[in-house]
Amino acid sequence: MTIDLSNLRQMFREREYKLTPQRQIILQVFIDNRDKHLSAEDVHNIVRQQSNDIGLATVYRTLELLSELDILQKMDFGDGRSRYEMNETSTPHHHHHLICLYCGKVIEFEDDLLDDLENKISKNSNFTIVDHQVKFYGYCGECREKREE
Repeated sequence: MTIDLSNLRQMFREREYKLTPQRQIILQVFIDNRDKHLSAEDVHNIVRQQSNDIGLATVYRTLELLSELDILQKMDFGDGRSRYEMNETSTPHHHHHLICLYCGKVIEFEDDLLDDLENKISKNSNFTIVDHQVKFYGYCGECREKREE
């Protein structure tokens, strides 16, 4: 399901939260940047171009709330800051990520090759698995070429 502002207004109403102008601006950043994994600082830099009265603390609080409400998915790519993206899936397994160690680029991939492994682990350990995350670290094509020069 593709999420837009009307869907988000409805989600906020159903959960009895207000969709303040600041929250709406921050959500619009994610709608406009669906293919990116944004940190609070990234969001703040984008938001400042539209509205100087939204501080970094407001961005942090809003991102945490949106993550708690499952509107955003919070991720840690090992670079010391949380990243967020729009949570547009109703399936328990999300896409996975390739993370370039040189430039920090994050590339998504959808192939979920772990179903058999997950089923085996679940059966052997009597453990119900509800989700997993896969992150591969390496070098993107551009950075690999730079390193080989």
